[in-house]
Amino acid sequence: MPIIDQVNRDMTEAMKAKQADRLNALRMVKTALKLRETELSGPMDDAEAMKVLQKLLNQRRDAAEQYRAAGRADRAEKEEEEGRLIQSYLPVPPTQEEVTAAIEAAIAESGATSAKDMGTVIKLARQKLEGKPIDGKLLSDQVKGRLIG
Repeated sequence: MPIIDQVNRDMTEAMKAKQADRLNALRMVKTALKLRETELSGPMDDAEAMKVLQKLLNQRRDAAEQYRAAGRADRAEKEEEEGRLIQSYLPVPPTQEEVTAAIEAAIAESGATSAKDMGTVIKLARQKLEGKPIDGKLLSDQVKGRLIG
């Protein structure tokens, strides 16, 4: 079932169950998906929907960090809850071993030896992890650590 259809079905369930917070989060997800669909001027496939969801997830993580830093644990918890809901529509992220293996293979394939080659290594590692959502900052930090350290 396409992601947008799953979100619509879950919205209906949340309405029937009177789950206001979940319904609001699902509406936010649906709005973001519909907005992207209008930008594409055509139907959206699941790969594009996953990109939108990954962006929303990263926004929720950043917001939660900022709320925690500001001492607003209640708001941070709300953002984290929305993040968990969004995460439920994404495939399982790669394990640390898979990420490490993809980075090592990318370094071997590109012949990277210094931090100047980070972009190439990250691009190749993303290709090897295709279909699995990965936090770009996490990947960048690991590649940097491997090339520099």
